[in-house]
Amino acid sequence: MKYIVFVLMLAIVASLGAGLYYLRKDQQGSPRLLNMLKLRVALSVLLIVFLLVSYAMGWLTGSATGP
Repeated sequence: MKYIVFVLMLAIVASLGAGLYYLRKDQQGSPRLLNMLKLRVALSVLLIVFLLVSYAMGWLTGSATGP
């Protein structure tokens, strides 16, 4: 489960970096920046839903101790 969260976080950061690149390099009116924002929001929602479902299923506990 840690790996799924790590991969989602890495994808969110990569989307943020790509959005910054497109903001700096693309012409005005290019849809790629908006597409990166949509992707970043979708990945963030997916991460939150995954964490909520994991908590509800008992895969994730609220304690700070454990493996």
